[in-house]
Amino acid sequence: MTAVAQSNSSALDSAALDDADPLAEHTAKFVREGDVVAYLDGNSLGRPLAASVDRLADFARNSWGGQLIRGWDEEWYDLPLTIGDELAAATLGAAPGQTFVGDSTTVILYKLIRAAVDARPDRGVIVTDTDNFPTDRYIIEGIAAECGKAVRWLTPDPIAGVTPEQVADAVGGDTAVLVLSHVAYRSGFLADAREITRIAHDAGALVLWDLCHSVGSVPVELDAWGVDLAAGCTYKYLNGGPGSPAFGYVRSKLQGALRQPIQGWMGSAAPFEMGPGYSPHPGIRGFMSGTPAVVGMLAMRDMLSLIDSVGMPAVRAKSKALTAFAVELIDQLLVPRGARLSSPRDPALRGSHVTVDHESFAEVNARLWKRGIIPDFRRPHGLRLGLSPLSTTFAEVELGVRAIAEELG
Repeated sequence: MTAVAQSNSSALDSAALDDADPLAEHTAKFVREGDVVAYLDGNSLGRPLAASVDRLADFARNSWGGQLIRGWDEEWYDLPLTIGDELAAATLGAAPGQTFVGDSTTVILYKLIRAAVDARPDRGVIVTDTDNFPTDRYIIEGIAAECGKAVRWLTPDPIAGVTPEQVADAVGGDTAVLVLSHVAYRSGFLADAREITRIAHDAGALVLWDLCHSVGSVPVELDAWGVDLAAGCTYKYLNGGPGSPAFGYVRSKLQGALRQPIQGWMGSAAPFEMGPGYSPHPGIRGFMSGTPAVVGMLAMRDMLSLIDSVGMPAVRAKSKALTAFAVELIDQLLVPRGARLSSPRDPALRGSHVTVDHESFAEVNARLWKRGIIPDFRRPHGLRLGLSPLSTTFAEVELGVRAIAEELG
């Protein structure tokens, strides 16, 4: 292993950037235990906030331990919608009454895509792209098979991502629903959601956006963009913890027209009547299914409060600065060692992660983890640097990229 020579300008840059960062004070609010010295995987699992540790302990002792079953009447029954509205206000640009928390991303995607397909019985095509996240693609293939529909595949440039022009060529009078990711999970490409939504609507199609890699790091304006449906996870930039429940968004004017397919008791009109037949609850509650994961919802409340206090514009500014600094270091330290940037170079065209490729990265990643340097490896040979704006420092980014360079030799 060859040591990497220090660059005075870059070293000064990271210190200066941290000193000038208006959000720097917030990094100390996150738990930093163990041997990790550079955490660059915030787009897979966010660090916990210290406030969330306290919240969970208090819940176990007092709400769960003290109130027991009475907690359902006092708070828990409404919690999926209460937190849904908090999430919508802080990160989605959505009015109340359109967002719920519950289920996994996979289950929510199934429910919403299937509901959209059923609402367009005379249209036989679902449009998505070949580089979409595997869950999205698998669900779409399954629904198409169930319902006798076809899938029309867009093939985007692996870095440039899906463009409005590609969408315009793909959607038409046969399109039931368009399903895309707002931020591409590999490259970090940020799609033009407003324009793509407009194009799909002009063709009479419904639109679902997967927000897993954008919520909490990129400003989202679902109401202003006219989005029909959206889903996303909460354990990345919303720091809800491993397996924390996902969220679903259904535009208010569609809630009476769509009927979700997993008819569980918590989505019924009168769940505690235990009636003989299912009738959906009016409004967004009708898109719920089973008993919500109350404990799993709690941690994200602290992150939502923090995001709300600083504002998404400030979060986005920090995100762009972090990824720009990472690209500068990649160009300086990794490209000369045979690596290649696999994300857009324009910060305005990417989310909060960048991907760099090298044929040795599978082995390099394993060695980095032993050193407490934690990026995310994506096959066949990509390292994603997921930079969570409120918890990641510029010094961490520099330490991490320098360690990658050292391992490359």
